[in-house]
Amino acid sequence: MEKLIKRINELAKKSKEQGLTEEEKAEQAKLRQEYIKKIRQGFENTMSNVYIMDANGNKRKVEKKK
Repeated sequence: MEKLIKRINELAKKSKEQGLTEEEKAEQAKLRQEYIKKIRQGFENTMSNVYIMDANGNKRKVEKKK
């Protein structure tokens, strides 16, 4: 994940300073999508381990909205 973030930041810096080639723009878009995918997976993994206690003290798993 660190390498991914580092490369995204390198491309962002280059974009501000001198601009990107079409190839680099495509790479940047791909890397950003990959980063978002990993963040979402991490969030879903975290939420799969979350429980809510109701007023009666019963634990129930948080369910994904449909």
